[in-house]
Amino acid sequence: MDYDAWHRARLAELAAPEGWLNLTDRVDVGQGAWTVGRDAGNDLVLTAGPAHLGTLAVGEAITLTRNGAVLPFVAQGGNPMLRVADLLLEVMTVDGQRALRVRDLGKAVTPPEIPRYPVNPAWRITARWVPLATPQAVRIDMVNGATVTLAQTHRAEFTHDGQAIALTVAHRKAEGPMFVFRDRTAGETYGAGRFLYGTENGDGTITLDFNTAFNPPCAFSEHAICPLPPRENILPFRIEAGEKLPLG
Repeated sequence: MDYDAWHRARLAELAAPEGWLNLTDRVDVGQGAWTVGRDAGNDLVLTAGPAHLGTLAVGEAITLTRNGAVLPFVAQGGNPMLRVADLLLEVMTVDGQRALRVRDLGKAVTPPEIPRYPVNPAWRITARWVPLATPQAVRIDMVNGATVTLAQTHRAEFTHDGQAIALTVAHRKAEGPMFVFRDRTAGETYGAGRFLYGTENGDGTITLDFNTAFNPPCAFSEHAICPLPPRENILPFRIEAGEKLPLG
């Protein structure tokens, strides 16, 4: 694997229109209609965009009425989104609570410098991908105090220095099962934990390449909501691989 190319792609993803560097707001919303904009007289006050953006209607469908036109939010691989007035609006739901998340598409962003540990082939691990006899409901805590419950169907099991490790999946995305873990490098790595995608090999194993362990969105924006590592993913040893704390 070309880890430098992976790192360049990571930086480009952070600075992309749907990345994490141009987030300006996250405000909770309930069902109903809400005026939105930068003016203090709006129901939902933003820090970016026009003074009066329009009226957000949240129900089974989500729309923004602006200058007489009703603009629908459309799911794009996940949450409903709408591009309007040089903003990207997104309605997300965590623990039953909806929130409007706003990205400023006109904001100039520069990816931060993200130091990494030297690539270590020993931290590219082929783990057992063990199916559970029955799916288990696992609660994942979020940084804002919310919780989400996920159905676990597998665990990633491996041994390190004689210790048996069984990692719980925190999310499933197109990139693969996502693990949130914390190890003894916390402090020189992001303190709450790091993310890692596993690659299912189709033979009862999963590849965990800790050289591609990366910082969560919360390392870059206060408007992101990130999962915390479940107890079994808090590891009692150092993993000197992957991303360290972003600089600046």
